[in-house]
Amino acid sequence: MDAQGRGRDEGIDPADQWVLNPDTGDYELRLTPSPGRSSASAGAPEARTPGARRTPTPEAAPPGDRASVPGQRSGRRGSGGGRGDRGDRDDARKPGGRAAPPTTGRRKAKPKKSRKKKALVWTGGVLAFLLVGTGTAGYLVYQHFNGNITALSTDGAGTGGFSKDRAINVLVIGTDKRTGEGNEGYGDAGSVGHADTNILFHVSKDRTNATALSIPRDLITDIPNCPTKLDGETKDIPGTTGDRFNTSLGQSDRTPSCTMRTVTELTGLEVDHFMVADFNAVKSLTTAVGGVEVCLAKDIDDKDSHLKLPKGKHTIEGEEALSFLRTRHSVGFGSDLSRIEIQQQFLSSLMRKLKSNDTLTSPTKMWTLAEAATKALTVDDKISDINQLRKLGMELASVDPKNITFATVPVRDNPDDAATVVLDDAKSEKVFSMMREDVSFTAVEKQEKAAAKAKNDAKLKGEKAAAGDVRVDVYNGGAPAGSAQAALDWLQNEEGVLKSANQANASENVKKTQLVYAPNQADQARRLADMMGLTASALKPTKTDAGEMDPMTLTLGPDFTEAGSPLSAPGKTPEGVQRVEADKTVCAE
Repeated sequence: MDAQGRGRDEGIDPADQWVLNPDTGDYELRLTPSPGRSSASAGAPEARTPGARRTPTPEAAPPGDRASVPGQRSGRRGSGGGRGDRGDRDDARKPGGRAAPPTTGRRKAKPKKSRKKKALVWTGGVLAFLLVGTGTAGYLVYQHFNGNITALSTDGAGTGGFSKDRAINVLVIGTDKRTGEGNEGYGDAGSVGHADTNILFHVSKDRTNATALSIPRDLITDIPNCPTKLDGETKDIPGTTGDRFNTSLGQSDRTPSCTMRTVTELTGLEVDHFMVADFNAVKSLTTAVGGVEVCLAKDIDDKDSHLKLPKGKHTIEGEEALSFLRTRHSVGFGSDLSRIEIQQQFLSSLMRKLKSNDTLTSPTKMWTLAEAATKALTVDDKISDINQLRKLGMELASVDPKNITFATVPVRDNPDDAATVVLDDAKSEKVFSMMREDVSFTAVEKQEKAAAKAKNDAKLKGEKAAAGDVRVDVYNGGAPAGSAQAALDWLQNEEGVLKSANQANASENVKKTQLVYAPNQADQARRLADMMGLTASALKPTKTDAGEMDPMTLTLGPDFTEAGSPLSAPGKTPEGVQRVEADKTVCAE
């Protein structure tokens, strides 16, 4: 029985009807009337969902198994005239003792919805079915998934939780800890679980696009001091300078909250949540979705990862999927950066699989996936409740795969250690700036965005004062130490802004660099904005004119990195940045 392809063009909500497939024993969706149904049944009431008749208890299996809901009657829903001819189906039992759902009539067709809208509605319906259900059974399902979740504290490192009115940043960490059966051959023996794979998933404020930024494990960076709750007490774990990024987790008892702090220090982006996956998570999640399709441009026989596959497309899951993700010596240049590329290709394919109708319209797969995800992932304490996790998932799932881009932090070889890498400062800052400014890495175009940009750009249009006529006081409002003097030196010596002064630290820090000016200083503001690459949003006009000798106020924020570097985010991805778009199939080479 093919429940996947029915009713897509008839405007029928996929949650309208469930039937039992006698061949598989699973409940599935039937989106067209069964052959041979009488016209009398057209007005019959709809069947109950399997969530009402067969919702599992915490120990139960997914919809379609035999467990019944406490207090729920089985067999007849009732009999009598006026409800359509049900024949013998009310009391009929299928092989294995399952009760067949009563025959139902067709609902009146609903207004036609797009396929994307149907998928979103149906996803919400499945989650509601899994998490809410009816009465006692729904509570048991809720408790069941809640009981699966393992959570750790953010230790104040994050924002305190995502919000619908701003962009979302979720840090996904894959550890190299060899826990679990069959994992002895992967990772480092005796590893405490370092941050081996790191992806910062940034979803735009308007939810139209997302960027998944991979951070190389061997990147040399500074690990900050990390206040960490251990055994009920807060311990201040000291930071280190010039260390591998992967030591931000596991080393010296560091927890994921320390990796969150390290990411914020590195990128300037505040992280909302973290999720941690180990080797078992990869195996269970890929099995839950029925495998993930990958493509190889050549035969691979990697003795280290144990992956052996011929050239072409393959659907892999479990142990084989983990081997694929651990492969590096047989692809690209054989480095960890090459492994990042095939991980991004794999995750792109996984996203497409999760969004497919094959997954969204299968209650068994959705249940299995929810079971695997809640058991396999360790999350932060802000999303340790299944309802909060569901809400976050719905926000992340709203982005179309064609507008999701995987990218890697731009790096270069470390001249002091061939086994590690360092930031490519110019390119990496542009990438971080694009994410901070919520600039898409894909070509997402919207009329309202263009209109807003045009309105802001108007601030920068008009006459510009000569550099020698610009008066400005420079303050440090959260930029690195010494930034105000560095900016002043550059303005005076390189740009000829001699009527400028360093006023040391601002009375309070700012989130981003800003320039406050009076209406009669607009020409000066435009000149300074042009010199420093300030965005229109950084310009803050006052309502009253200033005196002839009054200076403007330039306050440098955390986005100021060095004098002479533009502060505005680039409009497109810098040249040479490695990218993979989630809606495209790429073959590993």
